[in-house]
Amino acid sequence: MDKTAWNPDRALSIIEGLSNLPGALLPILHALQDEFGYVDSASITPIAKALNISKAEVHGVISFYHDFRRTPPGHHVLRICRAEACQSMGCDALIGHVEGRLKTKLGETSADGRFTLEPVYCLGNCALSPAVMLDGELYGRVSAKIADALLRVGRGSA
Repeated sequence: MDKTAWNPDRALSIIEGLSNLPGALLPILHALQDEFGYVDSASITPIAKALNISKAEVHGVISFYHDFRRTPPGHHVLRICRAEACQSMGCDALIGHVEGRLKTKLGETSADGRFTLEPVYCLGNCALSPAVMLDGELYGRVSAKIADALLRVGRGSA
């Protein structure tokens, strides 16, 4: 997950460039996250000002949508589906396995900064449950063995 380091000037340029769109808040938030990997709290005031809305409204949208991160993610982002189909096919055991390997919990970043582990509530791969997404790449029928291989690839050793 190679993203640009947070840059207030670049963020302001993104905000100003999108502020005239209808319903500009979500496009601005997505653009900031695409650029930096997260939406820094320093962006809340300039967004509110550009869109003539309250800081609370901006914060409310950021906190409502689980896809928006408020802190930089790890180098790799591993999303594990927790929807019903994946639950029925053992995602809870898979989550426990991955948490043990990374020594971190869902919603956290590993101590070495390599992986952010995120829950997601449907990857649209229900027929191949349990499903995960590593750095935007979808995988199905993920066992503990496959998860270990994905974590090794994410660590740079195939």
